[in-house]
Amino acid sequence: MEGTLVNKRNRIHPHKFALWAAMGSITMMFGAFTSAYIVKQSAGNWLEFSMPVVFYVSTFLILISSFTLHTSFSGFKSGNESRYKSMLILSFVLGIAFIILQYFGWTELYKKGVDLKGNVSGSFFYLLSGIHALHVLGGIAAISVALIHAFTLKFKVTDIRLNRFDLVVNYWHFVDFLWVYLFLFLLISK
Repeated sequence: MEGTLVNKRNRIHPHKFALWAAMGSITMMFGAFTSAYIVKQSAGNWLEFSMPVVFYVSTFLILISSFTLHTSFSGFKSGNESRYKSMLILSFVLGIAFIILQYFGWTELYKKGVDLKGNVSGSFFYLLSGIHALHVLGGIAAISVALIHAFTLKFKVTDIRLNRFDLVVNYWHFVDFLWVYLFLFLLISK
């Protein structure tokens, strides 16, 4: 009996394993994109442009959203319903704000003449930030489901709900880390 409990505690939940495998694949995809960026940049004919300030602001917001979502999760685990719900709402709003600011950044670049059809440097910027934004939208969808659960289900900490929310938090931290990596990569590679 004791050995069975130890084995069960040491195993990773299948949903978490699937999420981590997916995040590994996404990491490899962005690794390939950034490698291609470096190779193409070294070939020459590379348009240099400055990153609009709005991308700095969006980076700050996604970092804050990771903190607020973690605070929400801590509130859920400790039974603090008001902190759980308020921080979950704030995380959702910050995620939406991140996407809106990314869009403003893209339009600012477009107005400066950096578009998809011109120099490949602009195309790579849109590719990296755009595909990341799609992953953030997936995270916002997951937070939306968490919000529905928060406001339609009776507040009760269960293993199933804890696991589900943990998956959302893990994914959101991942897209946060991924953006910080891309942001720093794009700044340093200029």
